[in-house]
Amino acid sequence: MKKFVKVLIGLVVLVGVLLITGCFFTVKENEYAVVTQFGRIVRVESEAGLKFKIPFIQDTSYLPKAVQLYDLYPSDVITRDRKSMIADDYVMWKITDPVKFMQTLNGSTSAAEDRVSVAVYNATKSIISSMSQEEIISARGNRLTQIITEESNSDIGQYGVVILTTQIKALDLPDDNKDAVYERMISERNNVAASYRAQGESEAQKIRNETDRTVSVMRAEAQKQADILVAEGESEYMQTLQDAYNTEDKAEFYSFIRSLDALKASLAGGNKTILLDKDSELVRLLYGAD
Repeated sequence: MKKFVKVLIGLVVLVGVLLITGCFFTVKENEYAVVTQFGRIVRVESEAGLKFKIPFIQDTSYLPKAVQLYDLYPSDVITRDRKSMIADDYVMWKITDPVKFMQTLNGSTSAAEDRVSVAVYNATKSIISSMSQEEIISARGNRLTQIITEESNSDIGQYGVVILTTQIKALDLPDDNKDAVYERMISERNNVAASYRAQGESEAQKIRNETDRTVSVMRAEAQKQADILVAEGESEYMQTLQDAYNTEDKAEFYSFIRSLDALKASLAGGNKTILLDKDSELVRLLYGAD
């Protein structure tokens, strides 16, 4: 009898422990706890701490709350101008609606990664196929990342997840035609540069020709004005002389002064001999002849 009582007490204690442990569960900081009852979701616990549930009736599933990183396999994509490129992406995503996640993907992160992979691949393929190779190279970086990320999120929300960013680790040419494409791009850039240089040289020559023409016109006009001023000055000078020596006495005096100036210039220096006509005014002046 005593042995039976002890067994009964042990069973009661065991059941009590199972009941107590089945009534509580712990939610960590970086996870969601989804409580289900007979397969139906009754609530989602998103705050960390010790929580209560009905034992043996309610079950608990845990989903990651933190951002998830998924590395996609490299894939071939074709540009609008029919050029083949290799895209190598990785994705950062997270669960935003645990209820949808459980209902559509049965709480499987592997299934979610498959859906994310398909969404990113389709978005990358769609965006790359709508752009030329040159446009893709120009848009590499934040702009292309933003476009692909927005396109990837267009229908992924139905699974209760969101793609935070789709980063392109590498977007390159296949090895078999990489060198040829680079050479062609370099040649195209050189042709564009040569065209710009030729256009610039043509414009520069036009400017030089226009400048030379303007300078020639200005010089001709300046020379014309100078000739006019010289002619006017000479005319004024001759008029002044005419006014100053308009009588016979003044004319003789002017001639005499000019003769003295000529004599003075002739005697400049040493050992000078001057031959004069005996009837010269200078002879009369020097020797006092009448």
